[in-house]
Amino acid sequence: MSNILAGLFELNSDYKKLEADLESSGFENSDYIVYLNNGNHKNAQYLASVSVKDNNQADNAKNVFNQNAVLKTFSFENMSIEQAQYDNLKKYIDARCKAEIHNSPDVRIKGSTAGMDSEVRF
Repeated sequence: MSNILAGLFELNSDYKKLEADLESSGFENSDYIVYLNNGNHKNAQYLASVSVKDNNQADNAKNVFNQNAVLKTFSFENMSIEQAQYDNLKKYIDARCKAEIHNSPDVRIKGSTAGMDSEVRF
């Protein structure tokens, strides 16, 4: 069974260019799905999934995704392109994002001083 590499793309990226780049790098039309969100397909945020069979294909798809302004990439093991329906992928992506631990902002820790000074008044 193959793996699925899914990517969420920026609002201003063109899905037609992504399709052309995937096909020019060796993927067939049946190896990928582009999920469009609304009626205005041009310059809308979208999700794409590609069926990859080995690490070389995965690296190739990641390079194409990066060239087309991918925001985030997700990998799903043991999933076929037939199982990569939008609702299934969205459910898995939502669960992964909720489980992700985000970086906390930098915390400044003030070092100790030599004791009380003139700033402390009684």
